[in-house]
Amino acid sequence: MDKQNNKLEETKSGYHKTDKKSLYVGGIVVFLIAITPFLFYAYESFPTVQVWKTSFFTYHTAFFDWYTFAWHFFGKFIPLYLLLLWFFTCKHWWHWIILIPIAMYTFQLWGIINESNNLDELELYYLIPLMMVLVPAVYLIRAKLFNKVRGDDLKKFEEDLMAKKSMWQQFKDLFR
Repeated sequence: MDKQNNKLEETKSGYHKTDKKSLYVGGIVVFLIAITPFLFYAYESFPTVQVWKTSFFTYHTAFFDWYTFAWHFFGKFIPLYLLLLWFFTCKHWWHWIILIPIAMYTFQLWGIINESNNLDELELYYLIPLMMVLVPAVYLIRAKLFNKVRGDDLKKFEEDLMAKKSMWQQFKDLFR
C-alpha cells in the first residue's frame, strides 16, 4: 500500500512505526506541555514584598509586590509558551494565524515586565497592523487552496452561490 507520508510503514499487526527522531521530538513536546502546571504555579514561591533581597541581588518593583508580579507574569507567559509550542509543531496551512494571539500575549507580557499602568489595554493598537497583514494573507492562502481543491470552474461556483439552500445545507457546505 502506497502512503503519502514515508515516515510511516504498515506492519503486519496494523500499527505504524515511526522513526526514533520523531519519537524523541514528540517526547520533548509532551514533556514541555506536561510541566506547564508546575510553571504556572511557580508564582507561589515568590515573596510578597516589593523589595526582594538575596545574597545575589536586590530588586525593587514599582507597582506590584513580587507575588503579584509573578502571578501576572506567569498568567501571560504560560499561554504564550503553549501558543509558541502549538505554532512550531503545527503542520496545518492555517498555523500562521496563531501569530496574532502570540503577538497579543507578547505585548501583554512586555507591559508586565515594564510594569506599565495600563495592563491589557494598549496591545490591540499594536496588533491591528499585524492583523491587517496576517488575516488577508491567511485568507488568500485559504482561497488558493480552496481553488486548487475545488477546481477553477467559476461558473459552477456562481451557480452554487445563486442556489437557494436551507440553513442546514449552508452549514453543511461550510465543512465539506
